[in-house]
Amino acid sequence: MRRLFVLLVVALGLAPGTWWRSPPSPDDRRQQLRVTPLDVPRTDLGPLELAGAWVLDSPHRDFGSYSGLAVLAPGELLAASDRGTMMAFSAPGEGPARVRIGDFTGSAGRPKRYLDIEALARDPATGTIWAAFEMTNRIERYDARFARTARVWPEAMAGWSANAGPEAMARLADGRFVVLAEGGRDWSDPEMPGLLFPGDPVAGAEPLAFRFRPPDGFRPVDMAPLPDGRVVILLRQIAWGLPPGFSGRLVLADPADIEQGKPWQTKPLAVLAPPLPSDNYEGLAIEPDGRGGAVLWLISDDNGSAFQRTLLLRLVWRANEKARGD
Repeated sequence: MRRLFVLLVVALGLAPGTWWRSPPSPDDRRQQLRVTPLDVPRTDLGPLELAGAWVLDSPHRDFGSYSGLAVLAPGELLAASDRGTMMAFSAPGEGPARVRIGDFTGSAGRPKRYLDIEALARDPATGTIWAAFEMTNRIERYDARFARTARVWPEAMAGWSANAGPEAMARLADGRFVVLAEGGRDWSDPEMPGLLFPGDPVAGAEPLAFRFRPPDGFRPVDMAPLPDGRVVILLRQIAWGLPPGFSGRLVLADPADIEQGKPWQTKPLAVLAPPLPSDNYEGLAIEPDGRGGAVLWLISDDNGSAFQRTLLLRLVWRANEKARGD
């Protein structure tokens, strides 16, 4: 009974539009983005260095709840929300501030189950974008102008939980895709299903199925490729309480280690803990620096609640640094 009560309280707290915060004006469409830098003390992030932390805010009615992130161009990011909206914006300190906030799926007004974007992937050569939708276990493809060109409900994802479906997705440099579910057969299952597609999943590529076992209590929420071919996986853990708290971790994994039906092995990379600002980090994008290193961008999902914020982190990984366990 106690667990049921806690789950109910947390569900209310995380549900957008609840009593936690007054909803924005439905008529406010101002294309404005407020970027407030945070003064964060130096912290040990292993091979990563914190190069910036900001609070993002906007009066636009479609701002917030971001759960997917992608790099559009050097210094340009795209965030997508579990409400089917998007925000294309210039990263802080990357030239003149630019922002575009609005509908992404073209399905504004439909129930949330049709709009729940949890992950983004992008082909830097063509600008093509893929979005993974959790509640309906589908993947959609968009062109460089954000127009949808195709969609698919992969048969291999048909049995995934409606509330723990495709949560993390990465397009590899060779055109393959890796997709991870947020949960297993039920929430007590320590392993989550994963799929390795040999090509574009929307084009009908048949995937190889494997398993993913994160540290106890953590679940995968996003994933992005590094220049060396490995991927970084963003993990999240909810600390039950009122209000709920969140813990995050970054782990490394090599797609070359994926085997049919077997668990995918990972190595620890960094712990996202104080003095880093704490929140519900759900979006991860990686921008190569052209010298073998990379910039990791993380964005948090504010869930439309007053006790959370939309945070943006910039973490730098030098080419000569090694992860813990390497």
